[in-house]
Amino acid sequence: MINRFHSSFSALTIIVTGFFIITCVQCAQKSSNEKAEADSTQTVATEEVPQKVNLPEPSKPKNKYSNIIGWSDGQMPKAPEGFVVTEYAGNLKSPRWAYQLPNGDVLIVESNTETKGAKRVQEQVSGKIKSRSDDGLSANRITLLRDTNKDGKPDVREIFLKDLNQPFGMLLIKNDFYVANTDGILKFPYKEGDTKITAKGQKILDLPAGGYNNHWTRNLLANSDGSKIYVSVGSGSNVAEHGMENEVRRASILEINPDGSGEKIYVSGIRNPVGMDWEPNTKKLWSAVNERDELGDELVPDYLTQVKEGAFYGWPFAYWGPHEDPRRKGENPEAVKKTVVPDVDLGSHTASLGLAFYKGDKFPAAFRQGAYVGQHGSWNRSELVGYKVVFVPFKNGKPAGKPQDFLTGFIANPESGEVYGRPVGTFYLKDGSMLVTDDGGGKVWRVAAK
Repeated sequence: MINRFHSSFSALTIIVTGFFIITCVQCAQKSSNEKAEADSTQTVATEEVPQKVNLPEPSKPKNKYSNIIGWSDGQMPKAPEGFVVTEYAGNLKSPRWAYQLPNGDVLIVESNTETKGAKRVQEQVSGKIKSRSDDGLSANRITLLRDTNKDGKPDVREIFLKDLNQPFGMLLIKNDFYVANTDGILKFPYKEGDTKITAKGQKILDLPAGGYNNHWTRNLLANSDGSKIYVSVGSGSNVAEHGMENEVRRASILEINPDGSGEKIYVSGIRNPVGMDWEPNTKKLWSAVNERDELGDELVPDYLTQVKEGAFYGWPFAYWGPHEDPRRKGENPEAVKKTVVPDVDLGSHTASLGLAFYKGDKFPAAFRQGAYVGQHGSWNRSELVGYKVVFVPFKNGKPAGKPQDFLTGFIANPESGEVYGRPVGTFYLKDGSMLVTDDGGGKVWRVAAK
């Protein structure tokens, strides 16, 4: 009897103990899952509801357009002490973008916003060109510059590729040379040392052509192993005033395979991302972005930001975190809520286009770690801003200070709005120097350490 009782009690003890063990394990798992879920929710909440940055209220917009008067002979922009600026190439028609091939050849895209029917005549006034020659049509070509004696000045100049359609971005992967026209990406065969391409290009991807103001540019950037290409496509309007149906695959950076397949939207709501580059320490993708117009002098700041896959930067519903655009009020509160705050304020209406991280050791130490941004200059502001190249210092792969003036002297008379030229792109060269394209002045400048 006693033995049966002990047996029953032992069995009951085992069952109860097992029950408690299972229950405790389940509780622990539930607690762990709840914690993970809470952490996940917190992370999502942090991403979707970013802290709102203090910005001024929208105000009545004011416009002031610049008038390009051109550079006199021997005249050039100014760089900080320790640098020397020289003219790398001149007599170019709207040099917008550059690319250096593995053998050192430099390619310059000559293209511009087309204003058909517009004509301007050169007039010599006090030794300066009052207005550069312009028939209103894009040159639609790529010019090759070769420096055979390595003296920092090209001595060979050839038309590398012509008959394009408002070209901009360029890229070489193995023996394939890519060009981003405004309406699509073309691929051409290339052999090292070629000074021109005569073969017909293969169109690997259609793109929405043109866009609001100057948003016809399409830039290209490959990842480290050449397995992916990133394509920047600006918005087709200021704030989607023509309807979102006209903004498909716009205001975004696309990711594709080298053959044009596998397209996906890598990042969206990014109004006009032009310059793209990899930060050399973290290998993260960054972009210089133009924000919207018509909200007053101080809105909305152009920005430099790390581009995170899947992120949404607000266009057209919001800007700089959950600042709702009054022109799209109440239309998409969820989009407003998840708008990401960019990393660096580059100033409102500066038209920040170019982006290049310095990757060498020739520049003075204070100018090695960081990004160089070309600012094309304002029109939707009461006073001219931009019209220069700024340097954003970095430390450990992150911005470590406010933008600093680097290449200035483009503005001739701020009151009258006269400017000598307009900087666009910034490009790091293998010799440790930097190129700056100046589409308004028709020149390419080289900045090197003394």
